[in-house]
Amino acid sequence: MSATISNKLEKHNVRVQTEGNSRVLIIPPKASGYGSSVNGGELLLLAIATCFCNDIYREAGKRNIAISEVEITASAEFDNEEEPGKNFKYKVRVKAKASDEEIKDLIRHTDRIAEIHNTIRQGVPVDLEE
Repeated sequence: MSATISNKLEKHNVRVQTEGNSRVLIIPPKASGYGSSVNGGELLLLAIATCFCNDIYREAGKRNIAISEVEITASAEFDNEEEPGKNFKYKVRVKAKASDEEIKDLIRHTDRIAEIHNTIRQGVPVDLEE
């Protein structure tokens, strides 16, 4: 799995890849023409929301629960440069053909097994390769 950014004046190209399946994401450059108009904190929160969204559909399928809609809002605080974010939280709304208790149980289960959530919760090294 990888993500690649290529950036120069007024060009911001983003490509992600998993198991040989490559996709281009459209993220424009900043107004200055350099860098990304979306910051890393926003993308990290998007990773949390995307992971949960994909995982809840997967886990619902295992339980034969038909989901019609999912909405996830992830938030955090990034106060000062060079400091890690804090107060990571997310809210989930799921519409499905299931009882409220079944949906709550599915949400709790998915929270426990979501890979991105557990990676952040455990903390992992991020190494610069030179």
